[in-house]
Amino acid sequence: MNTFERQLAKFRTQEGFIAALDQSGGSTPKALKAYGVDESAYSNDEEMFAQVHAMRSRIITSPAFHGDKVLGAILFEDTLHREIEGKPSSKYLWEEKGVVPFLKCDKGLEDKANGVQLMKPIPGLNELLAAAKAMDVFGTKMRAVIWEANEAGIKAVVAQQFEIGKQIIAAGLVPILEPEVDINSPEKAEAEAILKRELLAELNKLEDNQLVMIKVSLPEETNLYADAIAHKNVVKVVALSGGFPLEQANARLAVNKGVIASFSRVLTDELYADQPQDDFNAALARTIEPIYQASRT
Repeated sequence: MNTFERQLAKFRTQEGFIAALDQSGGSTPKALKAYGVDESAYSNDEEMFAQVHAMRSRIITSPAFHGDKVLGAILFEDTLHREIEGKPSSKYLWEEKGVVPFLKCDKGLEDKANGVQLMKPIPGLNELLAAAKAMDVFGTKMRAVIWEANEAGIKAVVAQQFEIGKQIIAAGLVPILEPEVDINSPEKAEAEAILKRELLAELNKLEDNQLVMIKVSLPEETNLYADAIAHKNVVKVVALSGGFPLEQANARLAVNKGVIASFSRVLTDELYADQPQDDFNAALARTIEPIYQASRT
């Protein structure tokens, strides 16, 4: 099997979850501050990204972070062009850790309209996909946000996700489509019901060889996405924590059979820049274990 086939087989046969290590420029200062690196520690974007790469590298190189429990990791584009212990980050993940690399490829969100935020245009996407493919990246991730149970808005979100998703498939990668329903929406359950319907309608239009993954908020209705999980074109349905605390996110995840985690913030909640390495490794292991267990149901 080639690299892509081995990575696909890992997702189809092994238990585990995805670590979302893809904080972008806008969310990086907050992530660094939570880690204990204040804004005074850097004076420009290059220094900021160097700081967050050091944080990500420390997580990835930790013995607690390994492909036996962490199936995949989503990287920010800046990370793709940096190295970990002398190897390109994506190749280090796959070759040294057995963790399947993904790339965040969206460029942020448009202003809210029709109760949703669509993705901004993604200039240079084909070139980025080609570069990612050459570095053993398996798939991509792109996020839109749903705030209201607005049928027209949700239809537009799903249509955009699948349109760009097909471009990503054509480049030889598997897209993670992420139509996030905000957990604080007063219409969350209603929005999720519309979203599920629209997702299944688009999935049913795919050719047999067009594979996708879907990343959703932890739903109000248990096992809401069972039909998507069982769909022949879906490799995995994964869930974001979305702002729920770790224990609550894991509890919601565990009751949704077949859904695995793709958590970001909660993965690093107990990690700090000034921790001794043994304490850092132990804290990371304590966080990974319950996410792994909740993803096995």
